[in-house]
Amino acid sequence: MNAASLQTLLHSIGGDHITGFFLVLARVTPLFVLAPLFSSAMVPVRVRAVVAVGLSIGLTGVAIHGQQIPTDALSVAGLVLVQLLVGLAFAYAVGAVFAAIEAAGALTDATSGFSYGSLIDPINGNQGGVMTGLYGLVGLALFIAIGGDAWTLRGLARTFALVPLTHGPHIASMTVGVETAFGSIFVSALEVAAPVLVALLITDISFGMVSRVVPQLNVFAVGFPMKVGVALLVVAAALPFVGGFMAGQISTAVSTALQTL
Repeated sequence: MNAASLQTLLHSIGGDHITGFFLVLARVTPLFVLAPLFSSAMVPVRVRAVVAVGLSIGLTGVAIHGQQIPTDALSVAGLVLVQLLVGLAFAYAVGAVFAAIEAAGALTDATSGFSYGSLIDPINGNQGGVMTGLYGLVGLALFIAIGGDAWTLRGLARTFALVPLTHGPHIASMTVGVETAFGSIFVSALEVAAPVLVALLITDISFGMVSRVVPQLNVFAVGFPMKVGVALLVVAAALPFVGGFMAGQISTAVSTALQTL
């Protein structure tokens, strides 16, 4: 491309296109902060920034179509805050599903005794138990396998039709949606971890009965490795069913987020 062609291209890009790009970038950015896979600590920050900019460039033409984008500083600042709010609400709804999977792993760690050996979770970089890291890695793999990234991107593109760049969302319905997503984290975590929790509860009751019958038996010395073995067996049997659970939850989360907007 010669200098004349480059100059013609730059002149063809108006101020509304540049402003629209930054508005789209403001809505896309929360996806790389809260949403699973996109915000993973295993992906370098520079790579996430490049992907966010490329995705914003691709969506700008669709987002600004048929709209009059203001260019004054005060209006643009207000619209940037609105786009950040919409992006945060959507990314939070999707990220709540992954948070439930990790919470299920934390519950398993606490009840089985794995929480004594804390490790660094490779997904978010925080300190967690063995099962928390395992559930996080399996959840991320299942998220990719079921096409959760594609659902998330299609849902994000849909938000520009539901809430155009020059309009604001319905705050009341969006607040209800965020509260619903937050409340569903613990419920979903209990649903995922329920097989392990029930199995460990039965194990504890069994050892309690054994300790009453045979007081000489050191229940703590025998029970701890037994609980670890039971937890591993039940987790191995239950993990294949987490994929179907995640598929349903991600679909519900994206639909709920779009409805609340």
